[in-house]
Amino acid sequence: MGVSAASILNQLLRKQNLKPHPQPQSQSATNAVIKTILTYLKAGRIRKATSILFGFPKPFPYPLYALFFRLCSSHRAIVEARKVESHLLTFSPNPPTFLLNRAIESYAKCNCLRDARELFDEMPQRDGGSWNALITAHSQLGFPSEVFSLFLSMNRSGVCPSEVTFASVLASCAAASELLLSKQVHGLVTKFGFCGNVILGCSLVDVYAKCGVMVESRKMFHEIPQPNAVTWNVIVRRYLDAGDAKEAVFMFSRMFSAAVRPMNFTFSNALVACSSVCALQEGMQIHGVVVKLGLHEDNVVSSSLVNMYVKCGRLEDGSWVFDQLGYRDLVCWTSIVSGYAMSGKTLEARKLFDEMPERNVISWNAMLAGYTQCFEWSEALDFVYLMLDTIKDVDHVTLGLMLNVWAGISDHEMGKQVHGYIYRHGFHSDLRLSNALLDMYGKCGNLNSARVWFNQMSNWRDRVSWNALLASYGHHQLSEQALTMFSEMQWETKPTKYTFGTLLLACANTFALYLGKQIHGFIIRHGFQIDAIVRTALVYMYCKCRCLEYAIEVLKGAVSRDVIIWNTIILGCCHNHRGKEALELFVTMEAEGVKPDHVTFKGILLACIEEGLVEFGTECFKSMSSEYHVLPWLEHYDCMIELYSRHGYMDELENFMRTMTIEPTLPMLKRVLDTCQKNECPRLGEWITEKINEFKH
Repeated sequence: MGVSAASILNQLLRKQNLKPHPQPQSQSATNAVIKTILTYLKAGRIRKATSILFGFPKPFPYPLYALFFRLCSSHRAIVEARKVESHLLTFSPNPPTFLLNRAIESYAKCNCLRDARELFDEMPQRDGGSWNALITAHSQLGFPSEVFSLFLSMNRSGVCPSEVTFASVLASCAAASELLLSKQVHGLVTKFGFCGNVILGCSLVDVYAKCGVMVESRKMFHEIPQPNAVTWNVIVRRYLDAGDAKEAVFMFSRMFSAAVRPMNFTFSNALVACSSVCALQEGMQIHGVVVKLGLHEDNVVSSSLVNMYVKCGRLEDGSWVFDQLGYRDLVCWTSIVSGYAMSGKTLEARKLFDEMPERNVISWNAMLAGYTQCFEWSEALDFVYLMLDTIKDVDHVTLGLMLNVWAGISDHEMGKQVHGYIYRHGFHSDLRLSNALLDMYGKCGNLNSARVWFNQMSNWRDRVSWNALLASYGHHQLSEQALTMFSEMQWETKPTKYTFGTLLLACANTFALYLGKQIHGFIIRHGFQIDAIVRTALVYMYCKCRCLEYAIEVLKGAVSRDVIIWNTIILGCCHNHRGKEALELFVTMEAEGVKPDHVTFKGILLACIEEGLVEFGTECFKSMSSEYHVLPWLEHYDCMIELYSRHGYMDELENFMRTMTIEPTLPMLKRVLDTCQKNECPRLGEWITEKINEFKH
């Protein structure tokens, strides 16, 4: 290895002959210097204390050096640590090994592994602590291969590993996902008699989980005689990381039967698990325990509580928790802003955002995500400019959201500028951003740029990339090109249900029945599962291509049918002027216990218009709110006006117009006026004319 700064200082000290002068110095003088050094150390003035030590030509007691190394570690004072080591080696040619071990630890804390390794190599004698110090240093700083090499050398030198050694090696195995090596180290742990050690048991639980073997992790957990709170926290967290939120919540509940009080981080992990699976009841139970144990003011727990209620659709409860907090940290503020923003309440979210005492890029992203999700492109655009004027650094999430904004307003020129920023700052290899760029070019109609960028992504693109490009072709009614791309896709990756959904939508929009049938046949021949998404897309495609019999056959093949697929077939019948079949399907839908929504009723009213069923349509409209608790939308009022107008029910039309609970739109009024003129209904016509004049003024 190269020469470290510590060695250079050592040589300088020896060259300057700063060893004790022949004339003896009194012990009282040394004590006075020690007292001065301790005073400066107590005051936190490490640099001044080190200067005094470095300039004193006499050794000090070993505990003082140990104190220096400890303080240099905590303050990351690398220069001072080097000076202390130089003084120690100059005036104590054979210092005790434990002091040199402290020096190695100090260098490691200061992120200077080169100095630590050189000192280790120069040590005349090493003990287990020396090896542990160096192995732990490399493990904590993320050099697993060096850890494995040092561990091997340690065993070859005849030094027995301790629990500290094994803990560091296992941590490196976890960081590198080295399952085979982890099992070998596990064998050594057993061989050296550390089976009942709680710390190593916890490390084994962690390493198996991080290597993706939760079965082994759980097995190791159960082999620990009395797991402590840290071990419980590890198993709960690892289940959460593995995507098994239900098991994370279950293990958290087991802590109480084991009489182990969870840490605040364990509560937080359990609440995050509840958030991910919308387990509101379990989350509320955890909330009760939090209050009982007095942890509701803890920042980590309270932020997770707010997030849990928000993610479970209980924004009011999350807001109540937020309002009860005496102190709200940045995470808590961001959680409540994100909750309001992602719930569509962007005005309330922006008010809270403006009240935040401090913000970071995550806070800005949360607010911007709310605007983009609600398609409030004007507000999103203003917010982007404000954000760029306020903060200096943006992350990949910000850039992805900005691309969504440019796609939303179809501004590919601004999108290109973001693309340039992404490339200049090294974000171009981020797959999510690459796909967002692809989506932006496609939605802006710049298919040439989309295809060029797609080709440049050849080394890191995935199924999402292919689906984005296919969606772009489908959106612009280029179904044949989409099908060609689909053929190319199969050489690189397997299609997903979203791929088929995109292709079938493209066929529907271009009435390409032949191509749609080809895709349907491909799905059947290759054994792809026809789930709810694909089945609904097939029904929609056949309906749009006026092949209603095929659509009904696809519907019949479904094991379970949700309201979306029923709405698709009912509207498809109306599209094909088959109102009677639509009403029959509605009866079947109700018989299966599927609750209709506002889309269903739009289809029913359209069917009534098609078949001239005025009385039945009137009853359906009334039953929406009275029986089904579905509030009529503007489109339902529009259907009723069309129903009465088309079939000449002028008295019913007049009564409907005068009793409407919402203000009619100008197109509605003009349609009614045309109907009045056609059916010679002057009284209603005069009233409608007055309403139209009100619009003009």
